[in-house]
Amino acid sequence: MSGPHLNWTEAGEARSARWRSESGAPPPRRVVLADDTLTADAAFRLASEGTGMLWRGDFQNARLLLQALARRIDKPRKAKRAKVDIPTPSPVDRFNLYRQAQSQRARTLAMLLIEFDGAHRITLRRAPDVVQACSEVYGAGDVAQGNYVTPLRELQGLIGAHEWRKKGVAIAALGGQRIHPHYGVFAPVRGDYMELLAQAPLPPALSAGGVAFDIGTGTGVLAALLVSRGVARVVATDTDPRALACARENLARLVPGGQVELVQADLFPEGAAPLVICNPPWVPARPSSPIEHAVYDPDSRMLRGFLDGLAAHLAPGGEGWLILSDLAEHLGLRSRAELLGWMDTAGLQALHRLDVQPIHPKADDFTDPLHAARSAEVTSLWRLVVKPPT
Repeated sequence: MSGPHLNWTEAGEARSARWRSESGAPPPRRVVLADDTLTADAAFRLASEGTGMLWRGDFQNARLLLQALARRIDKPRKAKRAKVDIPTPSPVDRFNLYRQAQSQRARTLAMLLIEFDGAHRITLRRAPDVVQACSEVYGAGDVAQGNYVTPLRELQGLIGAHEWRKKGVAIAALGGQRIHPHYGVFAPVRGDYMELLAQAPLPPALSAGGVAFDIGTGTGVLAALLVSRGVARVVATDTDPRALACARENLARLVPGGQVELVQADLFPEGAAPLVICNPPWVPARPSSPIEHAVYDPDSRMLRGFLDGLAAHLAPGGEGWLILSDLAEHLGLRSRAELLGWMDTAGLQALHRLDVQPIHPKADDFTDPLHAARSAEVTSLWRLVVKPPT
């Protein structure tokens, strides 16, 4: 059997099963069996040591134990009285500490493990039917493939994504029509940037029959919005097969006329268009899970790639619409001067900018370590054009 495996001893025999982790986490090196007799404090000690706990008890009790672990991790610790004054951390330091804490939290919670058979069934007492949720992510099950093990926390993510996929997200800019996100594809729950796209005047060069490019389409929501505004044809790109499958399913329902063409490409498709839009990840940092790729982009690779290639893919008189949050600026990870410098180096200039302040719960959460940055965040739609020759 290829791929990583989890190994443990049970009833005096060596056991092994396939290891599955969508976050890319390696299997724990040490594994113990755990059931309803395990206390939350003992589980917390084992998880903190990096010991995996393969659950053999009641499924619902495992879920409660995971909640208890999370409470122990999130419990504020009393700060020791410092003998010397400790300087207030900078925004960058605060962000790095936050990410370190989130990463450690994820590793600790991932130590509670659940075993499945090859058909995505769990044999524990009171276990839910998760066959459909797992099939949407892993593909159709087959008992002959053998058992596999995954963290309970990741299973909860699969179940949550399945519910989001069934329910969908109502999009006000699309008249309340729903987008159904797939696992690992960022759900368009923040409508602020879609309102900007709905308000911005279409460039005159985008005449009847014109084409627009949607770079990094994700769920396909922005491509659908462009069509709703009268754009005759949209070429939407993404590198992620899951995103393309998600967009294809959404667009088949929202744009039945087939005005959107999906292309697997890194950034731009071939050719040029009078309108090219992109909503890249807005924080230049390393993602730690598939869903974080929509937020975190190491070294601003996608943002800089879009800016560097935009001029070559704009038709005469065309505009590039960059939809971008300034959260990275408030975190000290990227300055406005850097952003403007990248635009200038790429031969671009801003024709106009539309701004909106996002409305989301964390902006009002004073306990959030990043509250100061989130409360000041502004999302902008930059209308970019090619600089005239000097």
